[in-house]
Amino acid sequence: MWNVSVSPHVRSAESVDKIMWTVVACLVPPLLLSIFVFGIQVLLITAVSVISCMGVEAVSQKLLGRPVTVRDGSAALTGMLMAFVIPPGVSFLVPILGAVMAIYIGKHLLGGLGYNIFNPALLGRAFLLATFPVAMTSAWLPPLTDGAIFTYLSGGLDAVSTATPLAVMKEQGMAVFYETFGSSTEIYLSFFMGWRPGCIGETSGILILLGGLYLMYRGYITWHIPVSLLGSLALLTWIFGGETLFSGDPLLALLTGGAMLGAFYMATDYVTSPSTRTAQMVYGAGIGALTVLIRLKGGYPEGICYAILLMNPLSTVLDGWFKPKRFAAPVGGEK
Repeated sequence: MWNVSVSPHVRSAESVDKIMWTVVACLVPPLLLSIFVFGIQVLLITAVSVISCMGVEAVSQKLLGRPVTVRDGSAALTGMLMAFVIPPGVSFLVPILGAVMAIYIGKHLLGGLGYNIFNPALLGRAFLLATFPVAMTSAWLPPLTDGAIFTYLSGGLDAVSTATPLAVMKEQGMAVFYETFGSSTEIYLSFFMGWRPGCIGETSGILILLGGLYLMYRGYITWHIPVSLLGSLALLTWIFGGETLFSGDPLLALLTGGAMLGAFYMATDYVTSPSTRTAQMVYGAGIGALTVLIRLKGGYPEGICYAILLMNPLSTVLDGWFKPKRFAAPVGGEK
């Protein structure tokens, strides 16, 4: 006897659990490097963030009468990503409150996994930035690895605790930036490898890139959003980011702040990003453009967090604008 079922009929070995935990595994190398650069505090903050998100997930699902799916890895991934975009010197209360905003309010009050409008980790970060503005903009730890790049104008490594590269660039200008961090060659290499102050998981460009490439290889993400995002960010920074037109430093724009992390791990979130290829490229380009606008004209040095959150609600709109043609549809359209 034949078993007849409705479409789709495609079968795959992939599952939500497998995808989520694979992404978590890709985030482990940047975490280990961050622990090496900033110290054991990084591990403690990340552990508190992950445990808090998983705990809030379980409690939220119990309170709302839903099956507890905390083992699927989605809450753990949110905890990892939220820890990656907060300074390594904050108190443990910060990720705990961020977990409540990210998981309970940003995810489950909107319907749960698959129904959230905004990226939960970034929504948690935006909440924390509004709630703890001083800690979220000044709790930077000095890198433990000594070197010429961390010789600061005010007398050594202590200045790192109050200034990230983007903050120095925006508040003190490029002349002070290069005097602070060294020559452009030193900056590119150090920032790409991960030897710079910043949020927990934003420092190492190469490890974030390698993880993103592996996710592409596995087919979990495609190149459309990361390439369009980073491409528009680099192009617009080159045009408008310098003292004159076409004098900005596009490579520096990619290596500072959370550009790489946002492009590969935040903007590609399945739920809050478009599904069609053309829409994904427009979506990524929009995030890159908004990031440049916020960095250059806003009062806050970094912009990718808010850029992604602003573009999140437009993902379904973009999918509607760039609908693919129906298979076997008449050339002239329906009558």
